[in-house]
Amino acid sequence: MQRFIDLANTMKNEGVPTRLISAALMTASGVYTTYAFAGNSGGLNGSGIDKVVEAYRQNLQNIQDAKREEVQQQQQ
Repeated sequence: MQRFIDLANTMKNEGVPTRLISAALMTASGVYTTYAFAGNSGGLNGSGIDKVVEAYRQNLQNIQDAKREEVQQQQQ
């Protein structure tokens, strides 16, 4: 994970807007997730997409929870 963050920060330092970097990382993740589950010769069906969306949602929720906890600990 840190390698991706380092690359994103390098791109940011080169002047690429952070929202563009975020969108590119999300697109790359979607492409790779499709490859990981469906291979090169297919795509995800509706239920597969739903499963990936839920996994992303849960992961994002976990990240937000951890960030909130970190802020709370810093305020104590």
